[in-house]
Amino acid sequence: MIEDVQVLLDQEREEMLFNQQRERGGNFNFEAYHTLEEIYQEMDNLVAENPGLVSKVNIGSSFENRPMNVLKFSTGGDKPAIWLDAGIHAREWVTQATALWTANKIASDYGTDPAITSLLNTLDIFLLPVTNPDGYVFSQTTNRMWRKTRSKRSGSGCVGVDPNRNWDANFGGPGASSSPCSDSYHGPKPNSEVEVKSIVDFIKSHGKVKAFITLHSYSQLLMFPYGYKCTKPDDFNELDEVAQKAAQALKRLHGTSYKVGPICSVIYQASGGSIDWAYDLGIKYSFAFELRDTGFYGFLLPAKQILPTAEETWLGLKTIMEHVRDHPY
Repeated sequence: MIEDVQVLLDQEREEMLFNQQRERGGNFNFEAYHTLEEIYQEMDNLVAENPGLVSKVNIGSSFENRPMNVLKFSTGGDKPAIWLDAGIHAREWVTQATALWTANKIASDYGTDPAITSLLNTLDIFLLPVTNPDGYVFSQTTNRMWRKTRSKRSGSGCVGVDPNRNWDANFGGPGASSSPCSDSYHGPKPNSEVEVKSIVDFIKSHGKVKAFITLHSYSQLLMFPYGYKCTKPDDFNELDEVAQKAAQALKRLHGTSYKVGPICSVIYQASGGSIDWAYDLGIKYSFAFELRDTGFYGFLLPAKQILPTAEETWLGLKTIMEHVRDHPY
């Protein structure tokens, strides 16, 4: 563990400021952490540079009225889709950064990379790089360790709900707290958080989402349902096989080892999580990644690890996406 966290925080802040000055003269630096504004600007750039492939879908607004912008990658037609989100927990900065790198990778390599080309000729991809924009801004301006949303409730002095305990999947069960001051507070009711409800409404109305993948950090895990109970899902054998293959593909690049299995056995029982909700909705291929590292830096992963993290994660994501492509249901 790190002895003096303040040194890391100061270094992270300095690097961000230095990078902001550097970027004024040129291209977006994927090897740095960015403000929400910078991320949204780069998303707009991706859309502008790839008009035939990438579009921006606004699925709602956060509690503090920031837009929730999804990038849609599509070659046209009404295709089955893959959903990918990041940053549901504000402080997990490597996830938002990895998602943005992934968006750029898909946009840049379509037409030249046979894997990406084949995927997008069969499937649409919806990518939400910043699921919890209010929390992300707060983690950058005020409290680097902020996890929850920033919603306020009358009668409580504590702010925010854990958005990954707020889904309608055994809501309020084990591994979620009923105390508004807890970091894992589940909220007053399922989908009380507009950030969660916006995704739920979008996915239900789309109707053809075949995979639901969410990026968290840290711990180097690749998990599938269930979290709210410790019994195996009906598709355990297939999900386990896909996840093991994805973890092997990821490891080949930098030797990063991932542990694979259902949430309940790999980490802990946790109710109200997004992939349990998605799986119970009928989205068979529901997975959660916990990205680098295993705890040395924890949430304060140095920016120089963004690129290797994103590159290896892509190999895992691609393995899952290709399985989804080849196993329609």
